Parts: sequence; C-alpha cells; structure tokens
Amino acid sequence: MSCFAEYTFIAGCEEAFAIDGNAVTFGPGVLAECGPQLAALGARRVALFTDVRLAALPHVAIARASLRTAGLDAVVYDQVRVEPTDGSFADAAAFARDGGFDGYLSVGGGSVIDTCKAAALYATHPADLYAYVNAPIGEGRAVPGPLPPHVACPTTAGTGSECTGIAIFDSVARRAKTGIASRRLRPSHALVDPTCTETLPASVVAAAGFDVLCHAIESYTARPYTARTRPTAPAPRPMSQGRNPWSDLGSLEALRLGARHLVRAVTDAHDVEARHALAWAATLAGIAFGNAGVHLPHAMSYAVAGMAHDRGYHCPGYPAGEAMVPHGLSVVVNAPSVFRALAPSCPERHLEVADALGAETRGAGPEDAGALVAAALIAMMRKTGAPNGIGAVGYRPEDLARLGDGALAQRRLVDNAPVAVDADAMRALFAGALSYW
Repeated sequence: MSCFAEYTFIAGCEEAFAIDGNAVTFGPGVLAECGPQLAALGARRVALFTDVRLAALPHVAIARASLRTAGLDAVVYDQVRVEPTDGSFADAAAFARDGGFDGYLSVGGGSVIDTCKAAALYATHPADLYAYVNAPIGEGRAVPGPLPPHVACPTTAGTGSECTGIAIFDSVARRAKTGIASRRLRPSHALVDPTCTETLPASVVAAAGFDVLCHAIESYTARPYTARTRPTAPAPRPMSQGRNPWSDLGSLEALRLGARHLVRAVTDAHDVEARHALAWAATLAGIAFGNAGVHLPHAMSYAVAGMAHDRGYHCPGYPAGEAMVPHGLSVVVNAPSVFRALAPSCPERHLEVADALGAETRGAGPEDAGALVAAALIAMMRKTGAPNGIGAVGYRPEDLARLGDGALAQRRLVDNAPVAVDADAMRALFAGALSYW
C-alpha cells in the first residue's frame, strides 16, 4: 500500500494535492433514484441523454418512470453517438440549448455521459465548440461558471466518466480524439447501479474493463504531484495533478478487483458477482484518475481511435457498418508497450502493479517490473479476445510517425507521464505495440 512517505518534496515544486469528487451512490437498483435525486438538486425540466439502442431497453424505462414519479418534466435525447464526434457534440448542444433545461440525466456508457456534459456546457455557456477543448487542438478556455445539476447513471463498467470532469470526442477533420477537462463538468451525482452491466455483450465488458485497468495503472504510475511547479498564487490545482496518496488508494484496489474479475465477467455472462465487482472497480478507478490523471496509453489511444475510420476494424457488440476502435481497446493495445518501456522510471510501483494484477513477483527485481506488468496484461488480452496490438486494428509500421504526432498533441496526458517523451520515443512505443503474440 502506498503511503505519504513515498512522496519527496522538491524545492520550488508543489507540496499540496487536491481531492475532488462528486456524490456517488452505488448499489443494485439505485438507477430508480434518479428522479428524487434531480428533484433534490432543484431540477424541474430534465434532458435525459441516452443512445438509440439503450432507449429501447429497461434502463431508460426505469429512469423515465423515476422522473415521472418525482413530478419532473423530461425530454429524451437518444441520438448520442457511440464514440462521439465534434458533430455529434454540436447536435447535442443544440438540443440542450433549445430545450430550456435546468437539469440533466445521462443513462448510458461513457459516450452518453460525456455527450451530456458537453451539451450542458455549451447550452449554459455558449461558445465555439473548440473554445473549451484542450490545447493545442482547441483554445483550452476555462469554463466560466457552474453548470446545471447532472445525475450520471453508467450502464457500462469502465469509463469512470460519472466521476470525472472530462468529456472526450473525435475531431473528425483533425483525425484525432481530444476532449474538454474542467472540474465544472463533473456530474453532481453518480448513481452506479451494477445490475445495468448484467446484460452487456462480452466485447463491451472487455473494452470497458481494460479501460478500468489502464485508468488505475496510469494513475498509479503517473508523475507525482510533487513534481509540478508550485503555483505562485492561490489557484485551483489541475485535475491531472499527478499521482498522490489519495489516488493511490483507489488505483490499487481497482487493480486488484479488475485482475480477479475482468476475465470472469467477459467469459461468463451469468457471473453477476464478477460484473458487479467490475462496476465497483470502475468507480474506484474513475475517482482515482479524476484526481491524478492518466498518461501515455490514453494519449496514444486518441491517435489510434482518431485515425481508425479508414482502417476497417469492426468490434463485435458495437454499431455495425462503422469502422472504429472502442475506447478501452484503443488504450489497452498500447499499454503493454508503454509499461514495459516506462517501468525503469519507477520500478517499485510497476512491481506493485504486477503484484496487484496477480503476477508472480517473489524474487523479482526492478529490472523485471515492466516485463511482468506487460505479460499480465497480455495474458488477460488473450483470454478476453482483445486485439493483438495496434497491428490487429489496422495499423502498419508506415503509420508510426502519424500516430506519434497525434499522441504528442495530447499534452495534458503526455505531460502527466513519469518521464518526458519526444517524437522518437513515442514512435518507439507505437512500434512496440504493433503486436504482442
């Protein structure tokens, strides 16, 4: 277990870390509490965000009944796109702007929750779509004020979006994924009902579950908060402040839970215990990386996903007829290469990660840390049918330079890595991710 003593203070650098979070209610059946929760937050006219497939399932029916019983006026927006784009964000924002809503409810996976965040933002503080988007792709403008209450109800176990102030989308013209990051985007309340995961296809469980593991490992191995320059005046610390004693706690427990339950949850649809445990792991990892940030596997994933539309990869369980790499898979295909290469920067932490993932670490030395983490992840990828590296989703050696440039544009993530990475190093990481077995 990590402890505060692990963190060394450096002259001129940060000595304090922030703990931010929203209210979270976890347990079977809590989806039905969304109406009373929004009413308690002062909402009267609610926009219910979901996608077209979920709109026909019991989860949305339960939410609508709860809103109706609470006496709330609700309008459903079911045009959320799986893996949102700048265009789908703009459409959702237009709906929110025209609807006169004073509360928001999202019922779905990370795509739904992220789209709801963005819609509430642009309806409340209108601006060009790229005004609030992370630099250098967007202006990186600060969100100027609070947003209406938003209750987030995840139906997958992985993204952690219900606990973060981050909204991710695909910038189609730029062929890159990017996002908006602000504490003001964090939902007011998360209702995590693990029963929502019981009917998910195995491929969706796998993609979301690998996102959990990578959130946790990246948060645990990010640069320490004590490596950031100390601010010269009182100011909000960045959400991606680096690993810290608070995020360490959630990261390690999420890893232990994920290691024990991910393969079970994917390979046995009737293993309710495993799917519920994975939902709790996702919540813990979401809180952890919401306070620490992630780093290179996620930065690389945005390039992998952003350039995927002409690669021809189709994942079972996701919309047919559209080439895409689901988010969790676009992250994990990079992860073994990254952790193998970066382990020498903090081998003790990587050994702890390997141990949490169930690897045999007795007698292992610092030089073994990266290989152990990579091997543990690769074994889980093979057992769950994940793609064999970026080569399996359509990339070739001639793509490495473009992938590297796309990843390096994600400065918020790249700068949170435990070591500095230049263009040559990034290309080498992608080269190491071409295939694993």
